[in-house]
Amino acid sequence: MNEAHALRAFPAPAAVSAAEVRASSEALGSRLVVLDDDPTGTQSVADLPVLTRWEIDDFAAVFATEAPAVYVLTNARSLGDDDARLRNLEVAQNALAAAATAGVEVEFVSRGDSTLRGHFPLETDTLAAAVAAAGGALIDGVVIVPAFPDAGRITVGGVHYMRDGEDLQPIGETEFARDATFGYRSSNLAAWVEEKSGGRYPAHAVITLDLGTIRAGATAVADAIQDAVDLTPIVCDVVTEDDLRLISLGLIEARRRGKTLLSRVGPPFVRARIGSERREPLTAAEIYPDGGTDRGGLIVVGSHVAVTTRQLSRLRETNPDLTDIEIDVARVLDADGAPAYLRAIADRVVDELEGADVVISTTRTVTTAATADDSLRIARTVSAAVVDVVREVVARTRPRFVVAKGGITSSDVAAHGLAMRQATVRGPMLPGIISLWEPADGPATGIPYVVFAGNVGDDDALAQVVSTLTRTPAAVTGR
Repeated sequence: MNEAHALRAFPAPAAVSAAEVRASSEALGSRLVVLDDDPTGTQSVADLPVLTRWEIDDFAAVFATEAPAVYVLTNARSLGDDDARLRNLEVAQNALAAAATAGVEVEFVSRGDSTLRGHFPLETDTLAAAVAAAGGALIDGVVIVPAFPDAGRITVGGVHYMRDGEDLQPIGETEFARDATFGYRSSNLAAWVEEKSGGRYPAHAVITLDLGTIRAGATAVADAIQDAVDLTPIVCDVVTEDDLRLISLGLIEARRRGKTLLSRVGPPFVRARIGSERREPLTAAEIYPDGGTDRGGLIVVGSHVAVTTRQLSRLRETNPDLTDIEIDVARVLDADGAPAYLRAIADRVVDELEGADVVISTTRTVTTAATADDSLRIARTVSAAVVDVVREVVARTRPRFVVAKGGITSSDVAAHGLAMRQATVRGPMLPGIISLWEPADGPATGIPYVVFAGNVGDDDALAQVVSTLTRTPAAVTGR
């Protein structure tokens, strides 16, 4: 479908400033606790804390600051249902306990995938149960906003799309809908809710906030969800940043009226909800005020979606001096031979970083199993192997930077390969997408860490990010 044709039935965008939303959000006073099911959800924000551990003390430290939101890296998308439920419950319980001590009101946001993959409605159900168990009010509605316009994912007339030039492809017809673990058929979000909930929430019971309602303003949005009760799903159209800001104002107004809400969202929602301005992409001078090390950088690629494979190919084309090391998944799955194989790879990476950027990628052919759980186990085994290599490398040398490509990969590299417990999101590497973190602890303290989702950016995006991070060839030893 042509995008202009799809939008013809709706009013033009209505402008709203970030400052207006920020003032309303600050007046409301609640802090957002964002449970990010992989670390790529931070790509649309800047200057916010990230936790890869979630003890009560970790939350207490954040709540002692003025940060309007905190991201908690649950990595739940890499887990089976039972483990994902337990992890969400633990995070929520600890956040609520710390908030009670600090006298802070928290609002939970479940950050899911803009291409609709992940544990829904399991995660929002778990958060609602945790709030109720802690004595909080029953949740009236679950606001579902998967749109990510910066990455070409928009929702129009209740249907979620991926941009393809001037045309829109229904998300249920893309490769993401065929995901081995989180696949689905529906592009209409109300139908998708019915599908993913196993019919518990029929499509006709889902509230749809279309562009007509959203662009009518905050009061119209709040009025439209006034009757939501008992976790009513509320799906939202979004095409522009202003749409996200108007939704945010409407949700704030609904909360003022006493509605209790959870959100299941794509990456840019939090930026809009707290009234943060878009940040321009970071420059090399901002990333390296002291010039940085002369060693090469480490690029770790775990994602297997088609766009990642194309980006990796383009990186190789534009960086002829790049050292390219592929991890053979079949050898990783050989329990007896894997340890020695991975040690040899780490040795080579350490040596090559003295004179070149190094890319580590897994075999591009996806290895799956007969069941979704078994496919996840394979993915976790491969990710653990990558983490082992990164941990060994960083223990022995300090790369100029680390880029991790893919959700599970970037989560595991951050929490285990680099052993960071806390970090600060510095900002994006490209407009609205791809996040740079500054680790606050662990062996990677001070090493720029780039969290790069598997499913964002054009074919040149990875090469562009690495170009910003890399010294000119003449400045790198051996080039």
